[in-house]
Amino acid sequence: MRREGDDSVKTDPKKARRRTIAGYVLYALATAYFYANGNLFMGNLLVALALLLVLYRYVLDGVVTRFQTRAWPAIQNVYAGFLEFALKRPWTMLVGMFVLLIGSCGITASRQANIVLFPKADPNFIYVYLNMPVGTDVNVTDSLTRVMEQKVMEVLGPDNPVVESVIANVALNASEDQFDRSATSNKGKVGVAFVEFGKRHGVSTKAYMDKIREATRGIIPGAEITVDQEQGGPPTPKPVSVEIRGDDFDQLTRVSMAVKRYLDSLAIPGVEELRSDLIVSKPEINIQIDRDRANREGISTAQIGGEFRTAILGKEASKFRDGEDEVPINIRLQKDQRENINAVENLNITFRDMNMGGALRSVPMAALAEVKYRNTFGGIRRKDQERMVTLASNITAEYQPRQTEVVNAVKAALLGLPKYEGITVGFAGEDAEMMDAMNFLGRSLIISLFIILLILVTQFNSFGKTLIILTEVIFSIIGVLLGMAIFDMDFSVIMMGVGIVALAGIVVRNGILLVEFTDHLRQRGMNVHDAIVEAGRIRMTPVLLTATAAILGLIPLAVGFNIDFESLFASGDPKIYFGGDSVAFWGPLSWTIVFGLGFATFITLIILPVMYLKGWQLKRWWAEKV
Repeated sequence: MRREGDDSVKTDPKKARRRTIAGYVLYALATAYFYANGNLFMGNLLVALALLLVLYRYVLDGVVTRFQTRAWPAIQNVYAGFLEFALKRPWTMLVGMFVLLIGSCGITASRQANIVLFPKADPNFIYVYLNMPVGTDVNVTDSLTRVMEQKVMEVLGPDNPVVESVIANVALNASEDQFDRSATSNKGKVGVAFVEFGKRHGVSTKAYMDKIREATRGIIPGAEITVDQEQGGPPTPKPVSVEIRGDDFDQLTRVSMAVKRYLDSLAIPGVEELRSDLIVSKPEINIQIDRDRANREGISTAQIGGEFRTAILGKEASKFRDGEDEVPINIRLQKDQRENINAVENLNITFRDMNMGGALRSVPMAALAEVKYRNTFGGIRRKDQERMVTLASNITAEYQPRQTEVVNAVKAALLGLPKYEGITVGFAGEDAEMMDAMNFLGRSLIISLFIILLILVTQFNSFGKTLIILTEVIFSIIGVLLGMAIFDMDFSVIMMGVGIVALAGIVVRNGILLVEFTDHLRQRGMNVHDAIVEAGRIRMTPVLLTATAAILGLIPLAVGFNIDFESLFASGDPKIYFGGDSVAFWGPLSWTIVFGLGFATFITLIILPVMYLKGWQLKRWWAEKV
C-alpha cells in the first residue's frame, strides 16, 4: 500500500518502452504519409524536427550540461571579481558614467545626424503627378498625361524586371492628397508599381525617382509635375514647407511670390521644386444681374438664379417609383446646350406678372443679367484664423540621406528675408510635425517614469532605491546614442522615441530583480558588500537571459532578415535576403532597443551595485550625523 503523502507513481519500464516505440512508429507513419501524398513541406518538416531531437539528445544535452556545471560558474566568478574591483572604486565608475553620458550627447549633437519623422525605404510605388491650370478640359489633360507616361516608360525601359505595372489616372484619384476622391479635370497621375523587395535582386528603385524627375521636368509648359513615392506611415507634410501668413490677401500674394522667387534664385541643392498652394488663375463665369431692370419686370434675383441652376445642374420634377425604390427625375438642358454659355444666356425666364393681372410673360435672361469671364482665387486656407499660403517641395532622392542638411539650408535662407509688415514667414511642414512628436514622446517618457516611480516607491518603501533604478534608465540612453553614432544611423523621431520608452520597462525590470534579491540577502544576515556581490553573481543569469533573448529576437527585424520556411522545407530553397520595407520602418525601433539594452545590461550588473553601495553608505552617514 502507498504511504500517505507519497505521490510517487511507479511506472512499468516495459510499458513505457512500448509507448515510446509506438510514438516513434506513429511519427514515422505520419512522415511517410505526407511523402506519399506529395506534401514535401510537412514531410521535410517532420524529418527536420526528428533530426533536431536527435541532435539535442546525443550532442547538445551533454554540451549544455558541461557549460552549466563548468563554464558558467567560472564566468560568474570572473564577473564577481570585476564587481569587487568596481565596488572598490565607486566614484571612478559613477563619474565615468556621467562623463560618458555628456560625451555621448555631445557626439550626437556634433555629428549632425539626419533627423526624420518616419523612415523611408526604397519606394514600392513612384507617382508622377500632373497639375494643369484649373478648368483645363479633361481631354487635354488626358493627352498630356499620355505624353508624361511615355517619358516615364522611356526611363524605365522595356521589359524592366523590377517593374510590375504602370498605371495612369486622369481626373479621378489623380490628386496628391490620398484622401481626395473628387474628379478634377486638370489633374493626371502616372503610378509605377515595382515588384516586391525580394525579387529586385539588389536593384534600388530610389534612383528611378531622380531619373523620372529629370525626364519630366519642363516637358509640358505651364504644368506642374511632381514626383513622389508612397507614404511609409501616416500622411505628413512635405520636408520643405514655408508658411506665409497675414490678413491682407493682396499683400500675402505678393509676398508669397517674392519668397518663391528668392528661394528659387538660391538653387538650394536637394530642393526639388517649390510650389505654392495658392491658385490665382481659376477661371470663373460671373453673372451680374441688372437689379433695376429685374425690379421693373417684377422678377427676383432668386428666380434668375434658380433658372440658371435648373438649366445647368437640373431640378427634380418628380420621382419614378419602382417597387420600393424611388428614382428622382431631373430636368435640365441637353449636354451640348448646358456647356454652351451663350445658349444658357439666351434662355427665356417665364413668370407670372402680377402687375398685369397675373398674365404669363417670358423675358430673355440676357436682358436681365450680364455674363463676364474672369479669373479668381481657387481657395483661401487659414491657420489660427489667419490667411496662409504654403510653399512646399520634396527632397530629391540623392539628398534624402541628408534631409536635415537641406532643411537647415532653407531655414538659413529664410533668415535673410526682409521683414514684411503684417506678414509672417516661417518654416513648418514635417519639421513642425517632428517637434510636436518629440514633445509628445518626451512627455510620454516623463509620465511613464513618474508611474514607475510611484510603483517602485510602493514596492521598496524607499526613495533612494527608486532613484537608483531610474538613474539606470537614464544611463541606458548612452548605449542608444553611441550605437547610432558609431554606425552613422539616421534619427527617426517616432520609432526611436517609442523604442526608448519601451526600453525603460525592460531596464527597470532587471534593476528590480537585482535590488530585490540584494535586500533579501541582507535580511538573511549577510553584510551589504557581500550581499551586493552575491546578488549580482546569482542574478546575473536571469539578467543576461532577458537581455540576450530580447536582443537576439530583435536582430532579424533590425537587419531585415527574411527567410521563406515553406520554400525551405518544400524545395530546399530558403530564399534568404536582407532588407525590405520592414527593416526601413522597424529597424530604428529595433536598433534603439538593441543598443540601449546591450549597454543597460552592463549598467545593471556593474553600475547599479555601485550605486546601491554608495546609497547605503550615504544613508548610514546621514543617520550617524543626525
